[in-house]
Amino acid sequence: MLNPAERSALHRALEIAAHPAVAYGPNPRVGCVLLDREGTVLAEGYHRGAGTPHAEADALNHARNRALAGTAPRLHGATAVVTLEPCTHTGRTGPCAQALIDAGVGRVVVARRDPNPVAAGGVQLLREAGLEVDLDIPADLAAAAGALNRGWEHGLHHARPLVTMKLALTLDGRAAAADGTSRWITGEAARQEVHDLRTTCDSVLIGTGTARADSPSLTARSSDGSLRPRQPVRAVMGTGVFPPLPTPDGAGEAIALRTRDPSAALEDLFARGLRHVLLEGGPSLAAAFLHDGLVDELIVHLAPTLLGAGRSATGDLGISTLADRLDLDLVDSTPLTSSDGRTDLRLTLRPRAA
Repeated sequence: MLNPAERSALHRALEIAAHPAVAYGPNPRVGCVLLDREGTVLAEGYHRGAGTPHAEADALNHARNRALAGTAPRLHGATAVVTLEPCTHTGRTGPCAQALIDAGVGRVVVARRDPNPVAAGGVQLLREAGLEVDLDIPADLAAAAGALNRGWEHGLHHARPLVTMKLALTLDGRAAAADGTSRWITGEAARQEVHDLRTTCDSVLIGTGTARADSPSLTARSSDGSLRPRQPVRAVMGTGVFPPLPTPDGAGEAIALRTRDPSAALEDLFARGLRHVLLEGGPSLAAAFLHDGLVDELIVHLAPTLLGAGRSATGDLGISTLADRLDLDLVDSTPLTSSDGRTDLRLTLRPRAA
C-alpha cells in the first residue's frame, strides 16, 4: 500500500504528465517523482514528446543536477513513483527500467501497466534486479492514470484515434430551432465544459457544412475568453468548399481532410500522430461516424428546453425498424449549473457492444 508521501507523489506525477506544454504526438504522457528514504521529493520529470528523455530519465537527470557538488546523489534506495510502467525498449532513448536499476533506486510505484508489447516488461525486469515494485494503487489514482492516455491506448489496440462525439440537445432531440439558430441551446457551464473537452483531445473535427455555416474557431478558451495553453489541431473533413477557419494567435494548426469517408479521415489523423478526436460536426457528420461504428463515446449536453421543430442531432442512420436501433450504455450523468441558475445535464454514453 502507498504511504502518504507516495500518494502525494503520484498525484504530482499525474499532474506533471498532463503538462499543457507537451506536444501532441503518438507517445504516452508520463510523469515521475523521485522520493528519498524519508519521503522527501528529490526530483520530478515528465516526457515532453518523441525523442526527448522519458519521465524517469528526466527525473533522474534533475536529481543528479541538483545534488550538491562533491556529494553523491541521494538516489540509492530511493522510490520512483511513475504513472506508467517503466519501459524496456531501446529506441531514440534508452530503457527506463534499466536506468532506474543503474541509479540504485530501491522501490518503484507503478500506477498503470504498459499495454504496448514493444515496451512492456519493466515490472518483471525491476523485480528480477531486486527492486520492490508496488502495483497496489488506490482506485481513484489508477483511474486517473488510465484516463491520462486513453487515446494512446486506444490507438495501440485499434490503429485509429479514439472518437468522442459531442452533442448539445433539447429534450426533444433538437440541435437547432426551425430557423437554424442554435446559440445557445445550453448554458454557460455546459459550453465551458466543451472548452475543457477540447484541451483533452488531440484534434477537433467538423465537416465542411459546419465550417461554412458557423465559421468556428474551434479553440479551447478560458471563461475570460483567453486561449488556453493546450490547443487541439483543428480539422475540417469533406470535399466541399469552405472558408479558412478563424485563426487567432495561439490557435492550433488547421488542416483539411479532403474526404467524406470517416475511416479515411481517421486514418489521416492517426498518421499525423493524433490519438483522440473530438467530433463537433453537424448531423450529417454525426450520422456518418455513427453509421460506420466509429464513435467510441458520446458526451451529450441535454438542455431543459423544448423546441418542437428544428434540426435533429444526427442525420439518417439507415435504421428503418426498432429492432435495428443503436443502443447506448449510460456511463455517467452530471448536472451542470450555470451562474444564472440554469442547469443542463451532461450524459456520457458509449455504444453498446454487439
